[in-house]
Amino acid sequence: MMDKVTLHHIQAMKDRGEAICMLTAYDYPTALLLDQSGIDMLLVGDSVGMVVHGFENTLPVTMEMMIMHCQAVRRGTQRALVIGDLPFMSYQVNIEEAKRNAARLLAKGGADAVKLEGGQSMAPTVRALVEAGIAVQGHIGLTPQSVSKLGGFKVQGKTIAAGQQLLADAHAIEQAGAFSLVLESIPARLAELITQRIGIPTIGIGAGPGCDGQVLVTHDILGLFDRFTPRFAQQYATLATTIRNAANAYRDEVRARSFPADEHTFTLNDDVWEAITADDE
Repeated sequence: MMDKVTLHHIQAMKDRGEAICMLTAYDYPTALLLDQSGIDMLLVGDSVGMVVHGFENTLPVTMEMMIMHCQAVRRGTQRALVIGDLPFMSYQVNIEEAKRNAARLLAKGGADAVKLEGGQSMAPTVRALVEAGIAVQGHIGLTPQSVSKLGGFKVQGKTIAAGQQLLADAHAIEQAGAFSLVLESIPARLAELITQRIGIPTIGIGAGPGCDGQVLVTHDILGLFDRFTPRFAQQYATLATTIRNAANAYRDEVRARSFPADEHTFTLNDDVWEAITADDE
């Protein structure tokens, strides 16, 4: 069993130039398998709303949902650093509410750290959480909770002003005390520049190879979520097809009455059977 991953391990990986691996997890069996595979960080993302609960976006996800999924992932994880997403409007209203909800993800959900979206405007919240003893991962670029304001899931940082703002956001989140920073859907050159300019690890998703690490939604890499596939997601398996084929085979065998077969059934001694049927007559 490898040592438990800590914030110090993640920072040391950046310092050594070692790539950091991060994937999403929402349940016990997935967390168990990913942890056994040596994934460094497991994100209990609010993406659970789309890939598990079937919502159109992440906005309907609640604190209660995030706590439940964090608990399941925690039970399946021994080594990886578990990060819980703070859902929409659980931290934007005021700092005190942000602290209460972040503490719930750690104390009740079992997360090691929390993630929140936003740049300079969220820096005071990040600082307050860190000062309260809560590890925070930042998230800038395409921030799904702001999809209404952004006008959809679009690449960010493509103009001079937008690129400069992302640089300022990254510095602000680092200075506020975040231990790492997710960069989502921004040009690769800009993501590499941010990675070089800040001291904390960057985790890219649709941000090119120049980040310190990468994160993807597990359902995307397994081919389980086929409503759409993001351009930046690499599919390493097609489990949706495998599951459909298995379900089709099961359906056919049940209808043909070839399942269950003898090897799937339990037997009863003849003397017991005779006593049961005798009482029944």
